[in-house]
Amino acid sequence: MDNYKGKDRHRVSKVYTFNIKTPQTTAMVDVTGQVQEQVRASGVNSGACIVFIPHTTAAVTINENADPDVVRDILMELNKVIPFSDGYHHMEGNSAAHIKSSMMGFSETIIIENGRLLLGTWQGIYLTEFDGPRVRKVYVKIIGD
Repeated sequence: MDNYKGKDRHRVSKVYTFNIKTPQTTAMVDVTGQVQEQVRASGVNSGACIVFIPHTTAAVTINENADPDVVRDILMELNKVIPFSDGYHHMEGNSAAHIKSSMMGFSETIIIENGRLLLGTWQGIYLTEFDGPRVRKVYVKIIGD
């Protein structure tokens, strides 16, 4: 980033990485603070932030982070719709995790304005775990205007 000079200094594009240890088989871990810290460290005032999970049995989503019952309800319903055991053929025994992560998605894009993630009042960014506990990698791509 130090190679930028003058008016081009704000045109930053960088990938940051951090790891998250998930606590159990299925979980939603709020990573909003870690992502916002990467935005702050980048110095970008206006732009976009892409959060990407490079795993096939985990995902990323944005949802309410004020009431923990929302997380509980999301996981409960996903486990009902896609049960852990349902006659799957995948030998590793984690087909449900693959299905859930594909449904949730592997990336989210968030607008950056005034050096902050432009999230709603009750929104948070979650790493969703479906085959834990594990250590998961999170990539954050920050692009300045």
